[in-house]
Amino acid sequence: MTDPHGPTDLHDYEYAVIRAVPRVERGECVNLGVLLYCRWREELAVRTLLPEAKLLVLDPALDLSGVARALRGIEGVCAGGPAAGPAAGDSPGQRFRWLTAPRSAVVQPGPVHTGLTGDPAAELERLFAQLVA
Repeated sequence: MTDPHGPTDLHDYEYAVIRAVPRVERGECVNLGVLLYCRWREELAVRTLLPEAKLLVLDPALDLSGVARALRGIEGVCAGGPAAGPAAGDSPGQRFRWLTAPRSAVVQPGPVHTGLTGDPAAELERLFAQLVA
């Protein structure tokens, strides 16, 4: 049976915002990046930003180098291969699930959301511009 609306080139994707919660007890956060996983392409990507001034407003004693290391770690897991460390042999979907697992740390993922796209790279840029930049 054919789709009455014609062929579609849209496919599902999942994304989560990476955020910093400098003082967990206060619950205030700053968005640092976006993780995007597209199953139909088996592609995992991330885009990050470290807005130091915003973070220091929330906690002047925040370890910015620790936050930067955490972001580099996330970027490494997304890239896969040796940069992913113990997750190097995992599929992009497994790495996405690991990265989006809830955690109580300064750098943590937000909830996972879904959408449709024909261009995952462009969607990542759109989400980053809307939610982070």
